[in-house]
Amino acid sequence: MTALLTRTPGGVGPEPGRTQRPPSDREATLLGKPMPTDRLRALVVTVVLTAIGGFVRLQNLGFPTDKGTPVFDEKHYVPQAWQMLRNGGYEDNYGYELVVHPPLAKQLMAVGEWIFGYNGVGWRFSAAIAGTLIILLTIRIARRLTRSTLLGAIAGILVICDGVLHLQSRMGMLDIFIALFVLAAFGCLLRDRDQVRERLAVAVREGWADESPFGPRLGFRWWRFGAGVLVGLATAVKWSGMYWVLAFGLLCLAFDVAARKAAGVPRPWMGVLRRDLAPALWGIGVISVLVYLSSWWAWFASETATDRHYVEIQNEAAGAFGFVPGALRSLIAYTFNVLDFHESLSTPAGDPHPWESKPWTWPMGLRPMLYYYESGGGTAAGCGESECVRATMLVGTPAMWWLALPVLGWGLWRSVFRSDWRYAAVLVGYFAGLLPWFVNLDRQMYFFYATPLAAFLVLGLTLVLGQLLGRARDGFERRGTGLLAVALYTGLVVANFVWLWPILNGDSITTEHWQSQLWLPSWR
Repeated sequence: MTALLTRTPGGVGPEPGRTQRPPSDREATLLGKPMPTDRLRALVVTVVLTAIGGFVRLQNLGFPTDKGTPVFDEKHYVPQAWQMLRNGGYEDNYGYELVVHPPLAKQLMAVGEWIFGYNGVGWRFSAAIAGTLIILLTIRIARRLTRSTLLGAIAGILVICDGVLHLQSRMGMLDIFIALFVLAAFGCLLRDRDQVRERLAVAVREGWADESPFGPRLGFRWWRFGAGVLVGLATAVKWSGMYWVLAFGLLCLAFDVAARKAAGVPRPWMGVLRRDLAPALWGIGVISVLVYLSSWWAWFASETATDRHYVEIQNEAAGAFGFVPGALRSLIAYTFNVLDFHESLSTPAGDPHPWESKPWTWPMGLRPMLYYYESGGGTAAGCGESECVRATMLVGTPAMWWLALPVLGWGLWRSVFRSDWRYAAVLVGYFAGLLPWFVNLDRQMYFFYATPLAAFLVLGLTLVLGQLLGRARDGFERRGTGLLAVALYTGLVVANFVWLWPILNGDSITTEHWQSQLWLPSWR
């Protein structure tokens, strides 16, 4: 299909019968290694692993609860979602004073509560579906990054066995949703990169890639548009989605520069500034803002939502912003009030939260979080002894998370000294979720903020495993040794996940077993 594309007023398009130039090295560089042709097998692998992961996420979803009520930070968001369900999509409980995040994730949780009611299954169902979709996306993204269905399958197994994604998929909290939308946006950017290179390969083949020193126009890019929508949805879950708006916008432009260089464009940087910058600002920047604002649709349509008429109640003068509708000015004022709340949410001197952590501990998961704990008899019973423990602890599977620093270091080396764009792209997604938290270290922070990092860690590990596995044209002994190493490591991750299973799901275990689960002093 690509060979039939040519110039059109909108960029490139079909023109059957046009004479094509012979394939060139430049064209081959643009196209790179083709995607695997085993589409049916890849589909079966994706469906089977996603189904397995969905079962793992959904089993016994309603447990644990706090005597029928939410546990840990579910206590903030679950009742807000329930109120949204009763109100028609917005919150208006002024006495609660903790409506400090955009509405989208709570609206999604309300869908589960609408289906199953106000119970553990109801307020966790949407999170479990989001966690299951992350498995599907990781498989497909890893396959596209590595051009290997086998490595895509391995990535799927790893993401199923990650403790952070598993438990966050089983909690009525916000972070699994931002992880889903960020990962989906990343997948769109990868597809956009391939599409841009396919279009430029056509221009190279037909001999008009360098007719302008800035290179050709590339037409409308739906995948880039999709990425803009998705990072807008991420921001509509939590404001930290804005970090990925900026990071993915820059990544998209970097992809464009590299593509124009590979196509032999005389002035690729200026070409990106002239041809791609404005569309990228619109397709990722403006679109994400519009999507974010649209997530407040119920708030705008209401009369009693929290701070809906803030500027009127406070009698604030419009001044130079009189042209801005009152509802939008109220939302801006509401936003600044919430921002002030977050900025003042600092760690009290001498009295930190018992499970607080700082971002330098997140890559290796050195300070997990205890969500639920019950010991003794009663509901904790079932371990075969008089003293039992039921607990759920947010902990990253050590067989993966304890390798984070080596993987990040290797990825940086490959990015800088081997120009491996795959590692560079994964690092952008990872660091966009980590580095901004170093700006204000006095703020209260918790390990669950690292939830969006988990899928990018899995992708980085998959790239490393791909190098261990070797290339298809490598010798039998090299390939066999690599396959053995990859299989042993994958088995280790699965075994590690099985070991952690009781404290990820609240199973009844003995006190000795509970103590054996706490591998590090910082886990206690």
